[in-house]
Amino acid sequence: METLNPQKSVSKDSNSSTQRYVNVEEVRDGVIVLKNGALRSVLLVSSLNFDLKSAEEQDAIILQYQNFLNSLDFPVQVVISSRRFDIRPYIELLKDKENHQRNELLRLQISEYQNFIKNLAEVSNIMSKLFYLVIPFSPVEDKEKGLFHSLTTLFNPSGAVLERREFFETYKNQLWQRVDHVSFALSQTGVRVAPLNTEELIELLYNSYNPSLFTTRLTKNIEAIDLEIER
Repeated sequence: METLNPQKSVSKDSNSSTQRYVNVEEVRDGVIVLKNGALRSVLLVSSLNFDLKSAEEQDAIILQYQNFLNSLDFPVQVVISSRRFDIRPYIELLKDKENHQRNELLRLQISEYQNFIKNLAEVSNIMSKLFYLVIPFSPVEDKEKGLFHSLTTLFNPSGAVLERREFFETYKNQLWQRVDHVSFALSQTGVRVAPLNTEELIELLYNSYNPSLFTTRLTKNIEAIDLEIER
């Protein structure tokens, strides 16, 4: 299965575009289209503190996760993003609270707390982890088409998906069926799951290919989402 990682081989030609080494053709309708015509959907998955669960809850989580793995008839890719935590939104929130606070003592306390958080973030390497699940679908998996269509897709998969909207819609619907299955199965373990939309996918890819420029900014609040998938 093709992954979303950048290709390792890099040409010595300095004039060649770096985009040629990115295995992504475009992102649209909440779907990543790879250069070979394959589709990818990315799910943001919450975490849970397994150690704080009771023995019965732990056994239930393990059983549900085992059922999830056994139900898969296609490969999935697990991506863990570990990045330096961006404390700036929280600092801006504290500044706003300080500016609107009428009590002088409380304003002073907020200011001191704000400085404490700034100093803590500067001396400590505060990291955040985001968990993603990549769901694949390849046009060659569509067995309902004829032999001629299969050969056409094989030799020109990008054109078959990108130039013909009806094919893309068909493949996207089959991809979303997998997304629905994975989301429901994982939700049985107690975690929350949400597919990334087009804007969030572009941000994820940009941050992945530019790690030195990236401090984590969570595009979707995984703890506040509804388990129902919205598209």
